[in-house]
Amino acid sequence: MRRLLSGLAVLWAAATAAYLALLVAPGDVVDILVGDGADTPQIRAEISREWGLDRPEIVQYVAYLGRLVQGDLGRSYLLHRDVGAVLADQLGPTVELMLAAGGVGVTLAVLVAVATAGRGRWIRSAVAAFQLVSVSVPPFLIGILLLFVFSFSLGWFPVSGAKDASALVLPALTLGLPIAGVLGQVLREGLERALEQPFAVTARARGLTERALVVRHALRHALLPAVTLAGWLTGGLLGGAIITEALYGRPGLGQVTLNAVTGQDLPVVMAVVVLSAAVYVAISTLLDLAYRLIDPRLRSA
Repeated sequence: MRRLLSGLAVLWAAATAAYLALLVAPGDVVDILVGDGADTPQIRAEISREWGLDRPEIVQYVAYLGRLVQGDLGRSYLLHRDVGAVLADQLGPTVELMLAAGGVGVTLAVLVAVATAGRGRWIRSAVAAFQLVSVSVPPFLIGILLLFVFSFSLGWFPVSGAKDASALVLPALTLGLPIAGVLGQVLREGLERALEQPFAVTARARGLTERALVVRHALRHALLPAVTLAGWLTGGLLGGAIITEALYGRPGLGQVTLNAVTGQDLPVVMAVVVLSAAVYVAISTLLDLAYRLIDPRLRSA
């Protein structure tokens, strides 16, 4: 219950920050909400009625929160559509990209950590250097390099679009490699600490091989900090999706957000902020629940 209440507090803070951005933006509220869209007396009257601009500010704020609770994200006066419908149309490709990138990052991190934990110094140093590069280089540079090698030079994958699964490979790698670099470092350090614990000594004394010890026992002990970090990296996935979708010409929330920012479509921008916070809270809550499955000691506590 405490975790759910803290999640609601995060959602409230995100919604409030989005609303305050509307208030502190220079210019009249109606002009800001119209953006680069058509500006007519009818549209201005509709905006004033929807946002209750003739009422006190605190009443406007409470009404805004009330609409969010009911699932009403407002209306885009640039696109002349409900914001919820705009986001729903583009949510699928972004979720697909995030799941693929997360899967690539986690899989690579686990494989590399298991393969290098406890190995020689030179192997670990070489892998650590590669992980450092993958974390340090901005995702859009990784994407440009992947496009140059695998699309322009080799022609293995399409340059842009989202027609089939092959068009998802390079965007998923672009977002997944930095995640693999960070998680791989944390997992390897956790595995090496776990291999020094008394249970590891007992398992070796019973004749368990080193590889079986890592996979069956040590990996589970090393997962908790990695799971915590994976929840934090969710925010990076959401932010990176905007740049990655623009780089590869993919549909999704990234394109919607970019168009909303360039077109000054503030209702869409505010809705994306709230939606991003909701996704982050949902994933963090699920990961908190996963702790009890990973570590039985938390269930007994």
